[in-house]
Parts: sequence; C-alpha cells; structure tokens
Amino acid sequence: MNYPSRVKIIDVGPRDGLQNEKQPVPTEVKLGLIQRLEDAGLKEIEVTSFVSPKWVPQMADNAQVMHGLRRKPGVRYSVLTPNMKGFEAAVAAPREEWPDEIVVFGAASEAFSQKNINCSIAESIERFAPVVAAAREKGIAVRGAMSCTVGCPYEGEIAPERVRMLAGLMKDIGVERVDVADTIGVGTPRKVQAALEATLAHFGVDHISGHFHDTYGQALANTLASLELGVWNFQSSSAGLGGCPYAKGATGNVATEDVVYLLQGMGIETGIDLDKLIDAGAYISEALGRKPASRAATAILNKRAA
Repeated sequence: MNYPSRVKIIDVGPRDGLQNEKQPVPTEVKLGLIQRLEDAGLKEIEVTSFVSPKWVPQMADNAQVMHGLRRKPGVRYSVLTPNMKGFEAAVAAPREEWPDEIVVFGAASEAFSQKNINCSIAESIERFAPVVAAAREKGIAVRGAMSCTVGCPYEGEIAPERVRMLAGLMKDIGVERVDVADTIGVGTPRKVQAALEATLAHFGVDHISGHFHDTYGQALANTLASLELGVWNFQSSSAGLGGCPYAKGATGNVATEDVVYLLQGMGIETGIDLDKLIDAGAYISEALGRKPASRAATAILNKRAA
C-alpha cells in the first residue's frame, strides 16, 4: 500500500474543541493553547469562530483571540464565519488581525441542516455564497466543512450521492477545499471511503481533509482508510477536546496526539513534536480540570510519571 509520505494536520481544539465547554475558558488560556500547538509544530490551527455569543458564548472573545495571537510565520490561522455578519466581524479589525482562512459549513443531511441552522441545504449554500465571494475578494482562503457525511442523528445513514451533491454545491460557490466530517462518529472505513470518493468527484485529493469523531472508536481506522485513498490532510483536536452532543457521554473529535502517534508509527512525516503536543494537551486539560482524552497522551504521561 502506497500511503502518503507526509500528512498535514489542522488542530481544531481551540475552536471546535472548546466551543461546547460549559465553563468559561479565559482568552489567555486559549492563546496559551494556540501558542503551545504552534511550538509543537502545527502549521494549521482553527482558532475561533465569529458567531452570535447568544448561541455560542464560549466564542464571544473572538476579536480578543485574533488580537492576542502572536503569529508565527508559516502557520495558517482559520476561523468559522457562518454568515455575512460573522465575516464582517472577522475583518473589522486591522488587516494584520484578519484570519488566513475562513470556514463555512454545510450538511449532507437535510434534517441536520434544518435543525442546526434552520434552513435547507440549498438555502445554506445561498447564504454562504456572498461570504465566500467577499473572502476571496480580500485574498482570504475559504474552506468548506461538510458535516454528517456518513451518518446523521436524525436521518441515520447518509448516501454518498448526498455528499457528492454537497461537494458540488461547495465547489460552485468558490470553496477551495473541503472537510469530509463524520460528525457523529458512526463511520466505518468503507463508508468513510465512499464519502471521500464522492467528494473526489469535485475536489482533488490535495483539497480534501478527513475530520473524524471517535464516538464508536473508529476514528483511527477511518484515518487509515483515508490514507489508503491518498488523503493527506486531517483535522483533529488536542487532548481530544470536544464531545459529541448527539451521543451522551461519547467522545467527540479524535485526539491529535493519537493521530500523530499512528502516523509516526507508520513512518509518515507530520512535522509535529509528539512530546510538545502532549504538553499542549496536558496544559488545556489541566485548565479544564480533567485528564486528556487521548490514549497516547495518557500512556506517555503515565510513563513520564513513572
């Protein structure tokens, strides 16, 4: 099997990982996590989202986070902007505080789209079109997050044709690359490969990333299945931050530490220092008052303690 020789990881912990935390996470703690991820060698970090603080209070300090970043050359900082209002807020600051990339999102499930953002898939794409155009006009890159690509909490299994349709809609409005997300973590390798193959109808393999949740313990298997198709971009969350709101008590995002441990064991280059990455996860976990959800981190921290 010819696997990619190098993989790039986008750590989504500061945004996707922290957004559902009940306790407030101080801005300086978020910035501390971002800085530690940079120091560990991460080249892409999803740092915050410009959404209504009414709906996502944890991200109310988005402008302060962008202002407080000590930007490292060669690192891409992305933010979620669900609508024009969010995008305008993201570029209201001086240019040096703008994100390098914005993220818009759509679901491959009609029911999920209605329940999550109160509109149909087609309407969501119409809403994002001017956001994408405005971002590209300002020289800001655009990524599209495609949720529920293998399963939905309301519709059940999602057909690959739905994923192909969504990828095509994203491509049509000017999205440059997409994330194929198993939002509820029900995917298994062949189902994930089917979703990726559907996406490949519209985007080249260099412009697709896998975003897997570990609800049923399948995230690393799904990562391996993606590598088999040549996919070399992945999203994960330091310390496994972020639960799965649709499966009570279940884990959410796969831990960056576990993905890096897998890749290093396969001889695949990531540019990431695993020990420093574990330190970053330990830092945010301590701030949240719990242990990292990463198995690799837990094993290595126990070894260190011994």
